[in-house]
Amino acid sequence: MLRRLIGSVIGLLVLFVGSLAFNAASGQSRWPGVLDFVRVHPWVVLLLLVPLALVELRPDQRGGRTPRPTAPATYRLPPRNTHFTGRDTNLRELRRRLTSAGDLAIQAVHGLGGVGKTQLAVEYAYRYLAKYRFVAFVDAEDPDLVASQFTSLARELGLVEVGSEQVVAGVYGELRDRRPWLIIFDNGEKPGMLTHALPSGDLARNGHVIVTTRVSGWSGRAGVLDLEVFTRKESVELLVRRVPGTTVETADRIAEQLGDLPLALEQAAGYMGYNQTAPEEYLVLLTSRLEDMLSRGELADRPAVVVTTLWQLSVRRLEREQPQAVRLLELCALLAPEPIPLDLFTGAPERLLTAAADPLAWDTTVGALAGLGLARREGPCLVLHRLVQAAIRAAMTDDGLATVRILLCRALLAAVPHDIHGDPNARPRWHGLLPHVLAVTKDDPPAGCAAEAAVLLRLASEFLLQIGDRGVALPLCERALALDEALGGREAEVGFDLITLAQIHRDLGMPETARPLAERALRLHESCLPAGSPAIATDLATLARTLCLLGEHQAALPLAERALHIDEAAYGPDNPYVSFDLIALATVHADLGDHATAVRLISRALRIREALYAPDHLYIGYALLFKAEVLHALSDPSAIIPARRGAHILHTQLGRTHPKTEDALALVDRLKR
Repeated sequence: MLRRLIGSVIGLLVLFVGSLAFNAASGQSRWPGVLDFVRVHPWVVLLLLVPLALVELRPDQRGGRTPRPTAPATYRLPPRNTHFTGRDTNLRELRRRLTSAGDLAIQAVHGLGGVGKTQLAVEYAYRYLAKYRFVAFVDAEDPDLVASQFTSLARELGLVEVGSEQVVAGVYGELRDRRPWLIIFDNGEKPGMLTHALPSGDLARNGHVIVTTRVSGWSGRAGVLDLEVFTRKESVELLVRRVPGTTVETADRIAEQLGDLPLALEQAAGYMGYNQTAPEEYLVLLTSRLEDMLSRGELADRPAVVVTTLWQLSVRRLEREQPQAVRLLELCALLAPEPIPLDLFTGAPERLLTAAADPLAWDTTVGALAGLGLARREGPCLVLHRLVQAAIRAAMTDDGLATVRILLCRALLAAVPHDIHGDPNARPRWHGLLPHVLAVTKDDPPAGCAAEAAVLLRLASEFLLQIGDRGVALPLCERALALDEALGGREAEVGFDLITLAQIHRDLGMPETARPLAERALRLHESCLPAGSPAIATDLATLARTLCLLGEHQAALPLAERALHIDEAAYGPDNPYVSFDLIALATVHADLGDHATAVRLISRALRIREALYAPDHLYIGYALLFKAEVLHALSDPSAIIPARRGAHILHTQLGRTHPKTEDALALVDRLKR
């Protein structure tokens, strides 16, 4: 600005003096045209030229554009990711927080390894680059190397004569003249490790700091923006854009397998692009060989980074500082990617971890996983990302995997309710543990836990049958039977498997298949159990209901009556198992046309269940619907009342589209007519 002002003034003076000189030297009494006005009125000309000089000092407005500002200086800022996807909400929120915090703003972007923290910070820098005069990127993974990077940064800023002790202060002092500025500390540890490098006091003026970190504990030093995995929409968008020919459906299934982890999605796109693998074929590989696929596929800008190496440093640190946490991590790696109840470990009769015996040691063990971003706590549960689990499994030996599976089978068998039908609290506990039971038993079990696995499979199938998932229950129970028969000497257990299979086939509408299974179960139990065993009563009641479906009502009646007598003698008149026998006997009477007796039996069963179970329990809903059907057969208009309540219970517990709910709603519609 000053240079332009001086130039304009000099130009005016030269013009003015030249005009006077020419006027004095000229012998003409008149100049041609308008020049004569200059000869006669030179001072007027000078006054007219002053506004023109002022116009010259204004910014160039040609074409309606302001001159482009000077590009900000940058230090080690990585190239912009041309495939950056989504995160608009996170970027806007980060900008809002940084700009509303006063002279200095420090924001920690916290999240799981591979979730895209660095990419978010770099994209922020480029998106708002015009808002800063200086932007620096510092690799903070090794705190000891931060000082050397500040020395290099000081040279970049023109600071040559500065000692190592003063280099950080010198850098921030120099940045005072380059406000506003932005420094990104990438992959920082705890705040204490970076205290020497973070600005404070008078040095912290009109600047922004972003720290990307997997480690918890930044809330006392900075604002914390928790970065989650992609939304499914963002995952699908990335895959469809990066991999030609990818359908939305296939992209959705790949994203599901990869848990929407951005790095894994980029790696998958890189693998498919390099190998020209069709997305459908990649999905097959991913589903069957997840652990192997995590190490395959390169990122163009980070060729050394793959999912399997993401958490290695964190695990090595745990091995040094918290070896019990590594053991917990390995146990959790073989469970489902669902909330893991921590009492699975603290309540196990066989102590899985020594730390679980001491509340403080246990809390710090669990906290170590959460603190390093390997897991997160959700109330009484621990949650691991599916790819963290897969990476841990990939690093374990075959013997190590087998040992952990044996321990988990035993712990789960102790944790799940065995009395699924009689225990009123069995259902919520099973809902929480079922995914983990299925994960641990999905493959052939090691020899050391085959018996435990067989029981877990059968109990899981019983629970699934209770909630109406018969198709899922069937293969589990078939596997349980195969294991028990292969083990030998387990007649009673084989009988339990058989009777559960019979119940599943009966509910699937295949009584002809169920009958021989129930008959074989009854023979086995009568040969190895006491005559008054409740297990025999279950066999009798199941066989009776199966015979009814086959039209053999007279043969079914004594079986149902005998089952009721056994359970009443074993448990008393008000036991849940007595209610099952009452329902079985009511089924026989209803099929025989004796609806009045059936209503009395069902009403007694309902009283027992309503006294023991929650008001919205499925067993109450099933009994209400059965009562409504029998009342309707008696032309009783009150049938609509239990039908509506029963349908509401099934709708609430099973969902609108479940086949049992649809049958219940159809019954209500029929009774309205």
